[in-house]
Parts: sequence; structure tokens; C-alpha cells
Amino acid sequence: MRRILLSTSKILISAALLYFSLRKVDLHDLASRIQIGSLGWLGLAMAVTFLQIFLGVLRWREIGTECGAPLQTRQAMRYNLIGAFFNQTLPSSIGGDAVRLWLVARGGAGWRAATYSIFVDRAVGLIALAVVIAATLPWSYRLISDPNGWTALLLLDLAALGAGFGFLLIGVLPWPWLRQWWATHHIHACAVIANRVLFSRAHGLKVAVLSVLIHVVTVVTAWCVVQAIAAPVTFGQIFQLLPPVMLITMMPISIAGWGVREATMALAFGYAGLVANEGVNISLLFGAVTFVVGVFGGLVWILSPEKAAKGTAPIEVPASQ
Repeated sequence: MRRILLSTSKILISAALLYFSLRKVDLHDLASRIQIGSLGWLGLAMAVTFLQIFLGVLRWREIGTECGAPLQTRQAMRYNLIGAFFNQTLPSSIGGDAVRLWLVARGGAGWRAATYSIFVDRAVGLIALAVVIAATLPWSYRLISDPNGWTALLLLDLAALGAGFGFLLIGVLPWPWLRQWWATHHIHACAVIANRVLFSRAHGLKVAVLSVLIHVVTVVTAWCVVQAIAAPVTFGQIFQLLPPVMLITMMPISIAGWGVREATMALAFGYAGLVANEGVNISLLFGAVTFVVGVFGGLVWILSPEKAAKGTAPIEVPASQ
């Protein structure tokens, strides 16, 4: 019952935010701006999104090795594509993570190693996104003239940086109770792994570069959408405005970020002195590109051996895990 209520609330949040975001948007005008030449840009946006997923695979492999959940590249790519599908269908922007966790655990890595690999991967991605936002703050200050918008952006990034580096700090603190107390035991273990991944010679530089590239490629996807509808927005403006929007969209309060992303893009564009409706248009097409890529992930899921074997054998969770 609780799960049904939670899912219903997320559906209602998405619907409400989409309504308020779209009530002043001329969807007919948006559709008329998609010409034959636009299809090439939208196709490129989808190709770049697949590249982003592959870069995520490479990072996840590095992290999975440290977590005791090694993955082959083809296997990890299949899992990430399936996760992209479930991100679009489950009532959360991170619903695909639960499916990836299930796939890795079922593949023999164990529930603990699978959970750690997903959690650390998410944490590293959050830290990288906060760092990217922090790196663009000097330019964002010039772009966002509204003091309230600038303050909100600064506080948002400080909160993300605090959460990310606070998490890493847990892994280096010498307090024994962090390892022993049930409430912090697993968080401490994940923090130790995250530090080992980020500050090791074997993985650190590669994971850091991949993490930044993933967010840069997301901006490139949005830039392809901008070109598809000839929106009056520069690449630099998208680079400064999209990462904070994606950070807010990570909150699991809607379906695949729908509604939250559109409302936040409109707000961000308004604070930057741009046309708020253009932010909604870009967000809608960006979401559509992600949805289409998710459909491909659905086909991968239907044809996957995991789908064929689903339900044929029970999954037992060892007592020690």
C-alpha cells in the first residue's frame, strides 16, 4: 500500500509540474520548428546519449572491480541500457538502478557487492556533477543577473559538494564506530571504496575523466536539441544552466524527471534572462530523446537472457549479506 501511494504521489507531482510548465507553451509552434534537418540533430542527440551510456559503463566497470562485482563491457552495457529503459518506466528518476542492482546480484556478484557498486557509482557521479557546476560558477555569475537565482545556484552546489565530500570524509575518519554501528556500517564501506577508486593510481584519473565527460556529453545532447529547433541559446549558456537542472532532476520525486526537469529549466532560463518557454521546449525534446533511447533499452531487456530466465529460479539472499 505504501509503495502504491508513493508511486501515485510521484505521478501526480510529474503531472502537476508538467501542467504548470506547459500551460504557456505553444506545442504546435514547437512541432512546426522540427523540420527535416532537425531529424539529423535529434538522431545525433540519440547517438550522443548512447555514448553517454557507454561512458557510464566504463566508469561502472572500474568501480565494480573494487566492489567485488566485476563486469564485462558487453554485459555492463546491456545492464545500463536496461536500466535506461526502467528509468523511463518506474516512478523515479533512479528506478533503473534497482534493476541494475538486481541484474548484477542475480549474475552471481552477490547483493552486497552489487549494491555497493551501484551506490558508489551514483555517489561518484554526484560529486563530479557538483564539481562541474562549481567550475562554471564564475561564468554563471555573469549569466544569472537575478540575485535570488544566483544565491539558489550557489546554495544548491554547496549542498551537493558538502554531501559528496562529506561522504568521502566518512571513509577516512578513524572512528571505529563508523565501521561497527549498523546505521553507518555500509555507508562507511562504500565511502572507503569510493576513496580507493578516486585516489588510486589504477582507477583515479580514469574514473575522474569519465565522470566529467559523462556530464559534458549530457550538455552536448542538449546542444543537439537546441540546434534541432534553432533555439536562441548558446552552447556556453546550456553548459552553465543544464548541470544544475540535472542535479535537481536526480531527486526521485517524479517519473523519469518529467515535470521537475521542465519546471527547473523554465526557472533557470528565466533567471538567466532567456525565454523561459525555450527552456521548456529544450527540456521536452531532451526528455523525448532520452525516452527513445530508453525504448531501445526495453528491446534489449525483452531479448536479454535475464528476461528469459526471470522467475525460473528463486533468488536467495545469503544470511551474511
